[in-house]
Amino acid sequence: MGDIDKRNRLDESPFQYRITKNGMVFIEYEGRQVKVLKGKDADRFLEKVQTAESEKALQLIMAKITGNFKRGNERL
Repeated sequence: MGDIDKRNRLDESPFQYRITKNGMVFIEYEGRQVKVLKGKDADRFLEKVQTAESEKALQLIMAKITGNFKRGNERL
């Protein structure tokens, strides 16, 4: 992974995901839902998750899928 996570934020495991019965995937960041995947997108995500070597790799996959949603002006 190299220099991707310079501040080691992914070591804290801020991302989680849930899979529903109908195949939808909900990705959460620190307990808040930030992305919903359906259909082919959900299938591709689940394939990537199965090939992740470690927890940090799994966190990186979820971080990349959610994209740049944090801008610095979020309320606490």
